[in-house]
Formats: sequence, C-alpha cells, structure tokens
Amino acid sequence: MTATEQPRKVLLVEDDDGIATPLAAALRGDGHDVLRVATGRDALARAAEGVAAVVLDLGLPDLDGVEVCRRLRSVAPDVPVLMLTARTSEADVVVGLDAGADDYVTKPFRLAELLARLRALLRRAGPEAEQGAQVLQVQDVRVDVGARRSWRGPDQLELAPKEFDLLTLLMRHAGTVVSRERIMEQVWDTNWFGSTKTLDMHVSWLRRKLGDDASAPRYITTVRGVGLRFER
Repeated sequence: MTATEQPRKVLLVEDDDGIATPLAAALRGDGHDVLRVATGRDALARAAEGVAAVVLDLGLPDLDGVEVCRRLRSVAPDVPVLMLTARTSEADVVVGLDAGADDYVTKPFRLAELLARLRALLRRAGPEAEQGAQVLQVQDVRVDVGARRSWRGPDQLELAPKEFDLLTLLMRHAGTVVSRERIMEQVWDTNWFGSTKTLDMHVSWLRRKLGDDASAPRYITTVRGVGLRFER
C-alpha cells in the first residue's frame, strides 16, 4: 500500500477470540482497516458499510456460515468473500463455494497464506479489474463485464463470482483454447495454493447453468490435457 492509498475495510466474521484477535492484528499489519463481528446477523448488518472484503468463519453461533455467505450475496454482491472453515471434506467446501464464496482457507491455517489469498481477491476486485469493461456476446450468451451480469438468450444467469470470471475469460478468447494454467492464474490468481479440482467443479456448475452437455458441448469444450474452449 502506498502512502496515498487509504486502508481498505475488511469485515472479519469470527466468534472465537483466540482466532479473531491475532487474525485482526495480522490484517491490520497488512494495511487493512478491520471491522470484527462475532455473529452472522451482525455480519449481514455491517456488510453494506463500504467493506472491501469479508473473511467469514463458517462455524458461527447463530447462523450457519454458508447461509450467511448466501445472504451476503444479496447485500454486497460484488464484495469478495474468503471462507474460514474447519470442514475439510470436499463436499463441505463445494457447498461454501456454491453459496458464493470466492476462496477458502481450512483451519488451522497459516496467516501468510490467508493474507496472500485475501490480497489476490482484493486485486481482482479493485479498480484495475474494472479496466476494459465491456459487453461480450458469443452465440446466445451475453456478459456485461462492468455490471457483472450475464444472460443466455433472454434469461439472466445466476452465477457465483468465480463462475462469472471463468465465463468472462473463456468468452474473451472464444474459439481458442485457454490452458488450465492460464485459467488458474487469471481466475484464481498466481498465488493459488490448492488443487485444480476446483476448476473442474466450477466448469461443471457453469455448464449446468448454461444448459450445456459435457458429452456434446454447445458452449464449453474440454480439450483433454490442454484446457477449455468456448465455442463460437
């Protein structure tokens, strides 16, 4: 952060003081203004107060964190959400991502990793991400990049943030193959620490919402061993 930049407010939703206190200190040390709450209801009440990102524990005392994440999307649809979860099964993680989270860290976590993931989310959500905003149209699929809205024919698509970013990247390069490595770098950032299985899950969800058939794709074709192509 340069001397002219203002700290960006991060909403930290964590009821365990033993985790929240050092995490809040680390976030402040990384240049963020931290607003800490301990319940899901408080998180929903404070999310619209100009926060730049949300760090959300899924194990909250009043509301399930997945439900909080889902409701956050209606209160602050463009604010990136980083999940904290002790639920390590793939199914639990998928539920959280499908509810609208942008990324996740499993407990116990390393502070350096969490901060790197949060910085990556904020870079993609920052002013530089708005450059080149435009409307893309390929076949009957249309994406308004600036408004982060998308349609198939007359029907608006309800896409999670990563699904939207994936669709936008593929449509920008329609007709050509985008490698898995490039997708992970541009949609999940070069600091991505996890398995690329998350890409496969998001492709599956995106196909489902587009009404696409993986065995006879109309929109998204998998080029085995290389990457993905959005068909013209």
